[in-house]
Amino acid sequence: MSNAVTIYTDGSSRGNPGPGGYGVILMSGTHRKELSQGYKLTTNNRMELMAVIAGLKALKKAGMDVTIYSDSQYVVKAWQEGWLKNWIKTNFKGGKKNPDLWTAFYELSHKHHIKFKWVRGHADNAFNNRCDELATAAADGHHHQQLHDEGYEGTAS
Repeated sequence: MSNAVTIYTDGSSRGNPGPGGYGVILMSGTHRKELSQGYKLTTNNRMELMAVIAGLKALKKAGMDVTIYSDSQYVVKAWQEGWLKNWIKTNFKGGKKNPDLWTAFYELSHKHHIKFKWVRGHADNAFNNRCDELATAAADGHHHQQLHDEGYEGTAS
């Protein structure tokens, strides 16, 4: 069994804020698993981040070499350029958004060796396009009951 896993992620919202969803594909060797979930009211950035968290939570053992593909500059740059470490250090000072999800991701990130790769959305990457299909179907309420994004709805005015 390989210690390497590839995770493709995408998030979507119909309106920003609006109904949203995420799609995830996990791949390791010949194994492939798809995940998706919809939410009644959320934002696009929250769904992009929730997709990454869902993918990492689905890993059954720690210490994996994880490559995460995302079309979200927000998510990729927060990791690659050290924004997240700074946000954690300053306790999200200045009203940085989504501290609940960033904190959850940060805790999960310590369990694995993670690298992010940015992919252009809605382009020629079949796995990213499939994640987009999963995310938009979830945002539209297909296949699953939509959940409440407590972290968002609790802060929405």
